Amino acid sequence: MPRDKVLVAQGGGPTAVINQSLVGVVLEARKGKNAGCVYGAFHGVRGIVDEDFTNLSRESETNLEKVAATPSSALGSTRDKPDEKYCREILASLQAHGIDRFFYIGGNDSSNTLRILSQQARKARYPLRCVHVPKTIDNDIPLPGNMPTFGFQTARHVGVGLVHNLMEDARTTGRWYLVVTMGRKAGHLTLGIGKASGATLSVIAEEFPPGPVALDRVCDILEGAILKRRAMGHVDGVALVAEGIGERLDPEELKDIPGVEVEYDPHGHIELREIPLAHVLKNKVEERFAVRGEKLTMVDANLGYELRSAPPIPFDCEYVRDL
Repeated sequence: MPRDKVLVAQGGGPTAVINQSLVGVVLEARKGKNAGCVYGAFHGVRGIVDEDFTNLSRESETNLEKVAATPSSALGSTRDKPDEKYCREILASLQAHGIDRFFYIGGNDSSNTLRILSQQARKARYPLRCVHVPKTIDNDIPLPGNMPTFGFQTARHVGVGLVHNLMEDARTTGRWYLVVTMGRKAGHLTLGIGKASGATLSVIAEEFPPGPVALDRVCDILEGAILKRRAMGHVDGVALVAEGIGERLDPEELKDIPGVEVEYDPHGHIELREIPLAHVLKNKVEERFAVRGEKLTMVDANLGYELRSAPPIPFDCEYVRDL
């Protein structure tokens, strides 16, 4: 009976315990009655096309446990979002190496890649079995039982600690922090950090009606919260804003702001990292108070990459072991 040939790849951004999920796949794949070779592709699907593989079957359990204890991605990752043509190249490489089991650890884009790949494999009558291991700190993949995607709980935990530090600094200095947090399509991380830390307010894109969001509308919410805090006798606060707000803003409105360049990725999405959303909102809100002759001290900050490769909390460690 022919042996299985398994390939594992990691896609998207780094996430706590992504390596534990990788090692879990390798150890379980070794147990099958048709267990054969287990390969890893470096840098996600790009490594598959480039045939940049490593034989994980040769790794001892001791070495694998060391890998599992390391945050971030041992195989490296990619942000590539394959289209039909790209997926045909992936499938051709898998066929050439006789890979019949493909595990892809990643988020929404990884899931879509496997959908296209599975359809093409069926049309080609190639017996490829694809498994998506859902991973994203954004928690924007609906899972059974309302389970979070792995990495989310660790990212929230780390974010809460950082926001607590900013809240204490804000109280001490009598100023405001405006913090933009990761989450292009979903505000779960922003809301989770805000609720758990007790931040003054959290602004997420889901709170707005469909369609473009006016920059002034976001500033109205922030300004209103600051005024309410002042009426309660507090001059400090921390406001969290999901980065997805930037994607909902009118590009034409953004182009009129000095120092802001609107750029798009190959898939037509606004490059959020190129929009200094926290800085833009801070300046707008400060201008409003200056017009009234009032002083407002506000500091802009971003919480993003620091949340992704942190040491995992026990919840995520146990979670991926179960997966």
